[in-house]
Amino acid sequence: MSISLELARFIKQLNFENLPEDVILAAKNAFLDWLGSAAAGVQCEPGRIVLAVVEELGGKPEATLISTGEKTSCILAAMVNGAISHIVELDDVHKASIIHAGAPIIPAALAAAEKIGASGRELIEGIVAGYEVAIRIGEAVTPAHYYYWHTTATVGTFGAAAAAGKIFGLTEEQLVHTLGTAGTQAAGLWEFLEDGAMSKHLHPGKAALNGLLAALLARRGFTGASRILEGEKGFIRATAKEYDLNKITVGLGQGYKILENCIKIHASCRHTHHAIDLVLDLVKKHNLNPETIAKIVVRTYPIAIDLTGNYQPDTLYAAKFSLPFCVALAAKQRKAGLGDFNEQTLADPSIRTLMSQVELIEDPEVSALYPAKWPAIVEITDTTGQIFSQRTDYPAGDPEHPISQTELVNKFRELASSHFDAARVQELVAGISHLEELTNLSGFLGR
Repeated sequence: MSISLELARFIKQLNFENLPEDVILAAKNAFLDWLGSAAAGVQCEPGRIVLAVVEELGGKPEATLISTGEKTSCILAAMVNGAISHIVELDDVHKASIIHAGAPIIPAALAAAEKIGASGRELIEGIVAGYEVAIRIGEAVTPAHYYYWHTTATVGTFGAAAAAGKIFGLTEEQLVHTLGTAGTQAAGLWEFLEDGAMSKHLHPGKAALNGLLAALLARRGFTGASRILEGEKGFIRATAKEYDLNKITVGLGQGYKILENCIKIHASCRHTHHAIDLVLDLVKKHNLNPETIAKIVVRTYPIAIDLTGNYQPDTLYAAKFSLPFCVALAAKQRKAGLGDFNEQTLADPSIRTLMSQVELIEDPEVSALYPAKWPAIVEITDTTGQIFSQRTDYPAGDPEHPISQTELVNKFRELASSHFDAARVQELVAGISHLEELTNLSGFLGR
């Protein structure tokens, strides 16, 4: 039996009635968290550009564009909604697979559900299926794949395809073809970091579009490679020097990966969050500020340093991928929320000075725990020579270090209020909290 067929059988058999309550809640929370990030990204330049292109193209009104409340074709809606949800760097993440699952999966699932008038229960099924497939494939190729490939873009395409295929009610055979067609489209490279380019935002949008397209094609009889994952010229061998195929299928159906999902509370790359948490704790506990700090040492794993070791970020987006900037910002602002990344803090002399006093060190003990854990040790030396040190294995928002339901809803309200009025925000909170009771999602996001 091919891996695609095993996944297809899992997807086909997944049923809302058999989902545990915590899994249903996790799916609804993922939806709420994704929608908040999407709303916050609407007015950002990359989102406006993608929307403008889609409006120029036009499309049959099938699914809602969060940006305008208007409808366009389901694949174009999925692309825009996926792109805007990955701009402000506050969308969810899964540690072991290193994927922001919501950004590619939920817009594809929602667009599919709107297109056919699916119910809230069917959307939940799609989300759970998409997360399971994407995360398992991500775990199989991580961390080797992640060096060149943006997992959210590549592996996210499989998750989007699984979610849409589930909602469309595809057969096992059609689901195999869906995964095959998804895999041959999966792409997304890290080179954009060198320029601070907008490609990262397009990645989940295209993953959502490509996954949904794969399901639409399979629905009509279009065939895809049956062994797209493990085949000699398949996705995994092509994109990872080291991999573990067993991680895709071992324990499949015995638990749910969506329960391992992590919620972000700082508006930066997740690889900066462990250090931000520790700096915030230390500066508050010992009443430190940039003027009383002589040095900050961050001990962490190689990928965190490789991706976020930028000491000279010259844009706000680059600052979100700069560990020196993020820890200096946290020390100055005592928070690192969406509003704290602005032109004033980017140019702040005290933050810039403190950045030059940040030292990033790969720690072998910490590195050995990655990616199952995303640990860091922070040591702050004050101007008197006193050293304050703290360690974490789990950034805030991890299942092992969770935020409360109230905190999650408050995060949504803060992000969503930049786009929706207060009454609409409350409607969305209530609607998603009772998502399983909705019988038809075709008008859920319309204004």
